[in-house]
Amino acid sequence: MRESHSHAQGRGLTSPGSRAKLVEELRSLGVKDERVLTAIAKVPRHEFVDPAFQAQAYKADLTLPIGHAQTLSQARVVAVMTEALLAGKPSGKFGRVLEIGTGSGYQTAVLAGLCDTVFTVERIKALSETARRRLAAMGIKNVHFGYADGTDGWTSFAPYDGILVTAGAEALSPALVEQLAPGGRLVVPVGPSGRQLLKLISRDAAGKTQVQDVATVSFVPLLPGKQ
Repeated sequence: MRESHSHAQGRGLTSPGSRAKLVEELRSLGVKDERVLTAIAKVPRHEFVDPAFQAQAYKADLTLPIGHAQTLSQARVVAVMTEALLAGKPSGKFGRVLEIGTGSGYQTAVLAGLCDTVFTVERIKALSETARRRLAAMGIKNVHFGYADGTDGWTSFAPYDGILVTAGAEALSPALVEQLAPGGRLVVPVGPSGRQLLKLISRDAAGKTQVQDVATVSFVPLLPGKQ
């Protein structure tokens, strides 16, 4: 991954030290999967927010605005969601993963370091285009971007080994479960706006599903349509 330069360079945010401190904080908060921590250590989180917020980018429990009434999720939540997704694969990389809600592209970049191919869909065109340019500047090439309503997934490229939803759904969509490959895992916040249960849905080889509650989280709502 190539790193682009930002106005925050003088404050040391582009140095690996800022990411190393974040990783140690995440480890102290209970994140154990070294694959996830290593992936996070490689992504310059400050590059995914406006310069005014870059000094706060490496705080594990801070949500930051990215415009269009959307946010960059807490680094801790990104780690927990990614860890839940990878828990079904004890070693190596995931194959094909769908991300619903590209947002800033930060979670996308983390997933790109852990998967063969990431398919990411975003309903807000400006966010999708900015994320595409941002990841290209970082040399990330294993991501397919889509500008579309992702509430029911992205059937064109299904099935997926994993699906990760970065906005709160009022209810679990059966369409998402159907897009999981045998052995696939879906991580999705479910519940009313502002407070959801992060759920992990696993699908076995016979198509049967198991649902687990992972954590309490707070996400912007998953909305239909495009803008």
